[in-house]
Amino acid sequence: MRTSIKALVASSVLALSSFAVATPAFADETDPPSDFKITGSAAIVSQYRFRGISQSDQKPVVQGAITLSHSSGFYVSTWGSSATAGNSAVNIGGTEIDVYGGFVHALGNSGINADVGVYGYLYPGATAGNYYEVYGSLSGAVGPVNAKAGVNFAPAQKNLRVYPTHSNTYVYGELSGAIPNTPLTVHSHLGHTGGSFDWSKQYLDYSVGVGATYKNLTLDVSWVGTNVGKGDAARKPVTSPFETYRAAKDVAVVSLTATF
Repeated sequence: MRTSIKALVASSVLALSSFAVATPAFADETDPPSDFKITGSAAIVSQYRFRGISQSDQKPVVQGAITLSHSSGFYVSTWGSSATAGNSAVNIGGTEIDVYGGFVHALGNSGINADVGVYGYLYPGATAGNYYEVYGSLSGAVGPVNAKAGVNFAPAQKNLRVYPTHSNTYVYGELSGAIPNTPLTVHSHLGHTGGSFDWSKQYLDYSVGVGATYKNLTLDVSWVGTNVGKGDAARKPVTSPFETYRAAKDVAVVSLTATF
């Protein structure tokens, strides 16, 4: 199923790209804008943290994304990152590729946007581990602050059956806002993991940071961590107590992202 999702996304992007190339360069400048839009990004990150847990053994990674969206609110996207391979707390084969699609829509005149979709996690270098989630979120402005709350649910599936609960639920909230008359944006995140992906226990992850934007470049510095302590890692280690705690402890994460 994941292969077909990935093929669908790839063929959609290629088809729309071919359409864009085939469009005559001498088209009337008064033509209405296309209903389709392609955006993307590329980043260098000091380490890859997913829901508070290091996926790169504390080492730098490169990441990239491309999204095809339609004015109706439908979108498909793919995101990729280098990651951990070998002897570490999280071994996902050296590469992660995420493929997802959904629909975002404004709820009347409330100023709130709803976003729902399906998210697939693919690990080409790993012998097992691919899985999918369904997700939903609500977002909107509260005065000068942007707020978001959402839930991702991984139902019982083949690659989760080795875990006691067979499913996983992740709930989170985020706040962000621009500092007036500066290129700075402050952001924060708080999430809770419960189920198959417990990290020695059901746990909280959090982050707070600031990003500085210049043209299409953003430099971000964030403090990322979890409430998994040394005692948790000692009582119920995911791997060894040292590696379990090391992957979850608080750390500064720095990234430089270019958007296009």
